[in-house]
Amino acid sequence: MLELLTSGSIKTKEDFLGFMERYIPTVADSAVRDYLESIAGWTADMEGYYKNTGKEMPENINWELMAVMLYVGSIYE
Repeated sequence: MLELLTSGSIKTKEDFLGFMERYIPTVADSAVRDYLESIAGWTADMEGYYKNTGKEMPENINWELMAVMLYVGSIYE
């Protein structure tokens, strides 16, 4: 996973979701895995949240930073 995070290949929402798809099954803790699955599911449908709440969709999301934060947060002591 670390090689994906350091390669600069996570630039879009689709890249992020691809990372999550590969990363989630490697997480040993089932509660953390469930949480990450929820984040991935919401991310896949996030446009609907913004449309339904009348909020503007954020621009220029740093998907790589999001992936790094989730990865490190699940392994950091």
